[in-house]
Amino acid sequence: MYPAYERDPYATTLETRILKGGEEKGCPFVVLEDTVFYPEGGGQPCDLGTVNGVAVLDVQKRQGELRHLLGAALPEGPASLKLDWARRFDHMQQHTGQHLLTAVAQDRFQWETTAFHLGPQVCDIELSAHAISLREMAQLEEAVASEIRAHHEISARWVSPGAYGQEPVRSRGLPEGHTGDIRLVQIAGVDLNTCGGTHLRHSGEIEVLKLLGTEAIRGGTRLFYVAGGRARLRLGAHENRSAALRALLGAPDEELVSALQIKLDQLLALERRSRKLEEDLAEYQAAALAARPGALVEAHLEHRDMAFLQKLARGILGLDPAKAVFLTAEAGGQGIFLLSAGEGSPLDVPAAGKALAAVLGAKGGGAGKTFQGKAPSLAARAEALARLQAMG
Repeated sequence: MYPAYERDPYATTLETRILKGGEEKGCPFVVLEDTVFYPEGGGQPCDLGTVNGVAVLDVQKRQGELRHLLGAALPEGPASLKLDWARRFDHMQQHTGQHLLTAVAQDRFQWETTAFHLGPQVCDIELSAHAISLREMAQLEEAVASEIRAHHEISARWVSPGAYGQEPVRSRGLPEGHTGDIRLVQIAGVDLNTCGGTHLRHSGEIEVLKLLGTEAIRGGTRLFYVAGGRARLRLGAHENRSAALRALLGAPDEELVSALQIKLDQLLALERRSRKLEEDLAEYQAAALAARPGALVEAHLEHRDMAFLQKLARGILGLDPAKAVFLTAEAGGQGIFLLSAGEGSPLDVPAAGKALAAVLGAKGGGAGKTFQGKAPSLAARAEALARLQAMG
């Protein structure tokens, strides 16, 4: 007997029996007398739902049986199955869309499909085409849309291995080790293919198929698409983003890209100006700090990053190489510190740096005349400074 998901892909519930249970990698599973749950295979993910109210986490073919991996163990006996229909119908739209897309790509453009992937957001097929132009992609999409509108009947049937050789099947690939009858899925007047997946009743139920783009792969082309409800959801998401961008940029849809480019150019100019002002500030502060008396210069700066501290230290030591510099800053609830010494300073920076890190509870490191690090806070800064001064 063929499983219920093959006999009627629109069945959402089933009363059956649990024949046996087991465990796979710590997850309980059951084998059922019959099932509405499609197991992962042929590029199509498995179905989900519940068995006696327990979540079905995965369905896999193992050792000639269908294992339903569950959220909790169940005993042998009667079983009530409930299918996640929204997931199933989505998969049927994407998979049937793939059959139609594959047929049209081969018949109109002589592009053979070599692989299919049904992903959680988008799907793709791999085609033998070296490259696909935008014009060709538009032609392919329109040809598929025409076949969707044609409302072709879709059916499945099983044939014996002997009869299979007489059928005009597009692809003759069968799973390794397959024996017995062979399942054929037909889109009337368009395609006949071997497939064990779940499919729609007619091409009109695909609703729409939108091609999204391509990428080169293994000498061919990967073509991305969405079908049915996914296409409508994607359009809705794009409309919501466009509405938000219209409000932010104060521009209609056709001017959003140019308006955003203007904003990006303005931001880039501001960033350049900010960097120049920061460089001027570091130069000014370096001169003021270098003029202080003593062998050690210390300062705490608010809302500055390590790059600024490094720039400031270089400026100070460039003006007076005999000095050592201890700089700290705090931003985003985290403290940073920098210890650096000029060529004329006798300070052992690696040893002093490790001592500072220990007092501040910081992580850091360095080499030669510089040591820097990060601390959860600078609450112990005064203690750290006293320790440094004692070492000097």
